[in-house]
Amino acid sequence: MQITQILSVAAFLLPSVIALPSSLESRDSCVDTCGSTCYWSSDISAAQDKGYQLYQSGQTLGDDKYPHQYNDYEGFSFPVDGPYYEFPILSSYEVYSGGSPGADRVVFNGNNQLAGLITHTGASGDDFVECNHPSTVASGPLRAPPVQHDNRDDTREECIEQDAVELDALESKGSGGQNYDRDIAEGDAELIDPSRFSISDEEDDLDSTDDVEEALLGESSDPNRIPMKRKTRNLTKTRSSPRLTVATGQNGQANGSMNSHIELRRKASAEPTSSEAQRERLMSRPGFSLDDEPPPPTPQTPGMTNTSLFSLPEQDRRNFMLLCLLYFLQGVPMGLASGSVPFLLKPYLSYGQIGVFSLASYPYSLKLFWSPIVDAVWSPKFGRRKSWITPIQTISGLAMIYLGGHIEDMMAAAGANGGAGVWGFTWWWFFLVFLCATQDIAVDGWAITLLSPPNISYASTAQTVGLTAGHFLSYTVFLAFNSKDFANRWFRTEPLDRGLLSLGSYLTFWGWTYLIVTVGLAILKKEDKTKDRDGIVEVYKSMWSVLKLKNIQSIIVIHLIAKIGFQANDAVTSLKLLEKGFGQDNMALVVLIDFPFEIGLGYYAGKWSTEYTPMRLWCWAFVGRLIAAVAAQFTVLIYPAGPDVPFWYLVTVVGEHVLSTFMNTVMFVAVSAFHARIADPIIGGTYMTLLATVSNLGGTFPKFFILKLVDMLTSATCIPPSTAPSADKLKGPLVTTPFSCVLEAEKHRCLDGGGSCHVARDGYYITNILCVIIGAVTFWSFIKPAALKLQSLPLRAWRLFPSRE
Repeated sequence: MQITQILSVAAFLLPSVIALPSSLESRDSCVDTCGSTCYWSSDISAAQDKGYQLYQSGQTLGDDKYPHQYNDYEGFSFPVDGPYYEFPILSSYEVYSGGSPGADRVVFNGNNQLAGLITHTGASGDDFVECNHPSTVASGPLRAPPVQHDNRDDTREECIEQDAVELDALESKGSGGQNYDRDIAEGDAELIDPSRFSISDEEDDLDSTDDVEEALLGESSDPNRIPMKRKTRNLTKTRSSPRLTVATGQNGQANGSMNSHIELRRKASAEPTSSEAQRERLMSRPGFSLDDEPPPPTPQTPGMTNTSLFSLPEQDRRNFMLLCLLYFLQGVPMGLASGSVPFLLKPYLSYGQIGVFSLASYPYSLKLFWSPIVDAVWSPKFGRRKSWITPIQTISGLAMIYLGGHIEDMMAAAGANGGAGVWGFTWWWFFLVFLCATQDIAVDGWAITLLSPPNISYASTAQTVGLTAGHFLSYTVFLAFNSKDFANRWFRTEPLDRGLLSLGSYLTFWGWTYLIVTVGLAILKKEDKTKDRDGIVEVYKSMWSVLKLKNIQSIIVIHLIAKIGFQANDAVTSLKLLEKGFGQDNMALVVLIDFPFEIGLGYYAGKWSTEYTPMRLWCWAFVGRLIAAVAAQFTVLIYPAGPDVPFWYLVTVVGEHVLSTFMNTVMFVAVSAFHARIADPIIGGTYMTLLATVSNLGGTFPKFFILKLVDMLTSATCIPPSTAPSADKLKGPLVTTPFSCVLEAEKHRCLDGGGSCHVARDGYYITNILCVIIGAVTFWSFIKPAALKLQSLPLRAWRLFPSRE
């Protein structure tokens, strides 16, 4: 026997010919491929074992608390029964120990049975797809132990290439002229068991080095052999003749286990494939179509990105600044309507009457009803969005100039006769807010196209920064400079009975600013032209179709009830502090200190919304706002007695205000990022406006009822003076009998007549506690589970035509 010579020559040639270490072990090839990452079975087992170990111990890792339950909303066909749990499997091939979880997940059940691997395209998110798992996993080629590789990434790349490149199935014709399948792209030339190859005993003797090389490398001239070849990184295709056999009979100490180190190919079938089978295979392919041309692709909603603002392309940065400017202009009148004007009206109106004025902000929450018109009607020459933004800003500027000249008389009429004129005053502001809401529709739609798809999440950041800055200027800065106490304390040596800035002059200034910016926008900014146009009826039909989506209905319910829990804090707390004597100047100082925190933390809130799932971030902020509402009530409850406000109390109010506004900003940014992610680009403006409208409505419509409820639950009685004061100290008729002084007009009558208004029951405390309880119960029983479920849905669940994606 020449077996000794054969083995010695093989041992000599193996390192140089195959270029692998001499100590070899059998190692799996890619069991799963997630994107471009190849995972071996050892990688999957390590991640699964770590996840199951944590599951059994009840411990978790990371901000998202892995492992956590995976509900399989995508409907994958897992081979094992649930419930399922997911745990990160890292593309760096390390076992997850916290931090960023990456894109890939290993899924297992409570019995530690592997369900499979899933992945998504971004660094975070929930739009999962299954990883590529071959239907037949064969043993891989000769592979050295991983510890002997200097560069594991090279070995991984080689593994991926080996799985991706398959030999053409025997394509030449055999005897009888049979054609053989060569469809490599569909994976028909898979690896098979070596037992399907025929073995000839007459090849037992290999009497030369060439014979050894031929047996190992498949370079034999014998026509009865199928060449065996090692896999290389050269992406080449090799052809061989059909109906060949390989002589791999028992040679000396060779055994069946050695076959696991050598990859063999499927032997060509002698029977021709039937036309019926070929047709079935062809029609079963995902890309099969009888159309001459493929259907036009549906625009895809971009995923999330973690690109920093300063790393954005120059064009995106310029467009981001433009969006901030446009949103800032909206924030100026909105800050007056929702912030400063109610403070200026508080000395004349009760809480319920201020609730009437809150109706002026309703157009911002009802813009859904005319948003289809803004989406459908425009001038092709002027641009789809500029056709609306330019005239709306012009009218807004002119309206503010007019109001600037008449606002003082209007406010006096609103507070006259016990607040009877508040309705007329409200309608003027209703019209101004209506113009801002219409502008917001156009800007929301423009934001989707101004920013490139990978950076679309910065649209919500621009909206937050712009609206917050505009609101701050009209609420904080104006309120401070309008306060006579603030002006006398910091800017005057001789006190006067007026502030540095009146509401009329402020409105006039911003009216002219509106007109200047509008002219610059019309001349300098060119909008991309588009010919796509839907009729108004079609847009309303599309909007109705969106409203009929089950998931949209769920998020609408969430938005409508979510803000009830902190509505009393948002609407009443600041007014209650003013009522107790905190002072307009102190309130302006609090908001002024809060502003840098709101802007800076608002930016980070936008950044966090690209790193974490938006609705999970939204849920965290929801709990924070409930805590802030309780803290606000405690702050009002401990208001110190005396005319002066001590420093410690001012710091307390600032801390409570920062906490409340920060949580509000995080919620707003997170939900805006979620809206931008799920919005169907086909009707982007209408889709975004619908979602934003419902979100705004959830914070607007309860305000009227909350303010009315505070008046209803309050019990206050005017106590006549025990001794009649002198006539020169009275500002009105002397109070001689007790009466209710809940309403602001009655309270003024009591004080002007020398009486004192005694509050037996303050409706603010009762209303705030009721709101917090309602918010907590609805959050943990419905809002949180529903929000996280919506977050985990794939994008197709939000589409009007999911089949087109």
